[in-house]
This record gives sequence, structure tokens and C-alpha cells, in this order.
Amino acid sequence: MLQIHSCFTFAADEDFLKNDIRVKPDLDGLGALGDAGWYGLRAILWAADYELPKTVVALRGPILNDAGVILACGASFHWEDGKVATFHCSFLTHLTMYITAIGTKGTLHLDDFIIPFNEKEFSYTASSKCWFNEPVTGWDPLPSQHTVFTDLPQEACMVREFARLVANVKANGAKPDQSWPSRSRKTQLLLDAVKTSIEKGFEPVEVTN
Repeated sequence: MLQIHSCFTFAADEDFLKNDIRVKPDLDGLGALGDAGWYGLRAILWAADYELPKTVVALRGPILNDAGVILACGASFHWEDGKVATFHCSFLTHLTMYITAIGTKGTLHLDDFIIPFNEKEFSYTASSKCWFNEPVTGWDPLPSQHTVFTDLPQEACMVREFARLVANVKANGAKPDQSWPSRSRKTQLLLDAVKTSIEKGFEPVEVTN
């Protein structure tokens, strides 16, 4: 994997931008970064197999409200092996959610990775070893679209998974699954690094696990 790009934005209404807890510094002071940004950061980690980047650099031009809460921002992420990721989150622009992962021989693209267009199915596009046809009027081969169907919406699947984890501890004496707290912690580390980079004038911030 060489490039990862993620975006989650939605255009909040005037009441949200004035009164929602996510725009209040004494309630949820991380704003769009802590809300919409969380999903984009987790998606980047997922595509990178949860390997933390070495450095994070916030992009210039974040938008803050009068109370100093982030309404829109972006950042780039850099790994020692050369991987690079970018992300953008916002309360101010049209509903958009995508992640694109690009390697040397293929591309994976998802357009609704947070709230699906349809709660019972989910589609993604994959392409591999594509090139221009002859005489450069199209692609060969064409990207392929794949659809996954589910009987339960994702919220029900999350509750079922949580119940399974709890039952495994209570009934079988198993140790708690450490993968979920690890993923959450890594997501928070990236979120904090983006905020720190903004506060330091968009300087690179090293990420330590």
C-alpha cells in the first residue's frame, strides 16, 4: 500500500453549528476532528493494517468557530516505509464519505464506509493491473464493483459482537479481546497528533505508541 485517502464531511445546519455539544469547547472541544475525523482516521489505520505512521502533519487552513473549536481540518500521515495518507473532515461541506487505498498494482475505493447508502448492502470498487486500451480511449480491464449483502444493519452487528465478547469472558473465562481497545487507542493517538500539529503551526508531530 502506497497511498490512502479518506474523507468524511457533512453540512451541519445553523442550529447544530451554534448549539450542538460538538461545537462547544467545554463539552466536546474536538469538534469535527473528534466526530467526523474519528471515522476517517480509523479507516486509514484499517487500510494500513493498524500500523501507526511515524509523523503527522496538519494541513494549513483549518476552520475554527469563534470559540476555537475545529469545524473543518485535514492532515497528512507518513510511514517509515514510504506509505502516505491524507484525510479531511468537516461540518461545513456536503455529505461525503470515502476511502481510497492505492497500491502499485491495484486500487480499492469505498464511497459509504460509515453509513451505507442502503443498510442491507454495501458496495466497493476494485481495480487491478489496469491500463489504457489501444488507442487510449478507455481502460482495460475495467474496475469491478462488488456488493456485500447482510441480514442485519451494522448497528445490530456491533451489538451482537459486543455481546459475544462479553459472553466469552463471562461464560468461558476468556481474557478480554485486546484488539478493540488497541484500535481505539491508536485512533485517538492520531487524532491528538492532528490537533497538536494544528496548535504548533502545522509542524510535523511524531507518533509514539
